Amino acid sequence: MKKLENKVAVITGATSGMALATAKLFVEEGAYVFITGRRQKELDEAVKTIGSNVTGVQCDSANLADLDRLFETIKTEKGHIDILYASAGFGEFGNSIGSITEEHFDKNFNVNTKGTLFTIQKALPLFKDEGSIIMTGTAVISKVMEGMSVYSASKMALRVFARTWSVELKSRRIRVNVVSPGPINTAIIAHAPKETVDAIVAGVPFARLGQPEEIAAAVLFLASDDSKFITGVELNVDGGMALV
Repeated sequence: MKKLENKVAVITGATSGMALATAKLFVEEGAYVFITGRRQKELDEAVKTIGSNVTGVQCDSANLADLDRLFETIKTEKGHIDILYASAGFGEFGNSIGSITEEHFDKNFNVNTKGTLFTIQKALPLFKDEGSIIMTGTAVISKVMEGMSVYSASKMALRVFARTWSVELKSRRIRVNVVSPGPINTAIIAHAPKETVDAIVAGVPFARLGQPEEIAAAVLFLASDDSKFITGVELNVDGGMALV
C-alpha cells in the first residue's frame, strides 16, 4: 500500500527544488497535492511536471490574502487537509553585521517566519486530526555561517514553533516537525559564489551536496504514519554538517 493513499497534502513554494521533488513523491505515494508558487509560469510548469493529482494555486506565503484564497480553494475542492509542508522560503548569502538592511531583514522574516506561521494557522480549520505539519528549517541554525545571521534567525523561530505547537495541538494529535536541510543542489546553491559553495561542502562530512530527492524522502517519512510517534523534532538532513 502507498504511504499517503487518499491523503490531501499542501506544499508551499513547490515550483522547484526540494518542495517540487516532495510534491512528485507525494503523488507517487498516493496523495492529492495542492502546490503554491508566486509566479504563474513556473507554477504551471511544476503542475505539468508532476502530471496528475495536483492543483497549482498562485500564492505568496507572506501575503495573508493569498493564503486565504489558497485555503478557500482547498476547502472547495477537497474539504480537508491531512498534510501540510510549509516550504516556501527566502535566503541569500553575504549579509554580515554592519551591512544588514531593513529590506534584507523584512524579506527573510516575512517569508520564512511570518509566512510559515500564518500558512499553518490558516490551514488548521481544514486539518484532520492526526495530521502532519512539516516546516523547512536549515542546518545553519546549528552550524553557524558568516553572513547568514538574519536568515538563520528567521529559521530558528521554526524550531520554537514546532515545539510549542506540538503541545498546543496534542489534543488533536497533529504532529509538527521541522526538516532542516544542509547544502542541497538547488537554485540557491547554483547562484551562490563558487568559493562559498566550496566552503560549505568542505564542512559536510559526506563531502558533497545533497539532492532534492533526499529531502523529499525525509519529508515523506514525517508526513506518513512511519513517524506517527514523532512530534516537535528537528530532523537534520545534511550529511552530518550540523553535528560534526
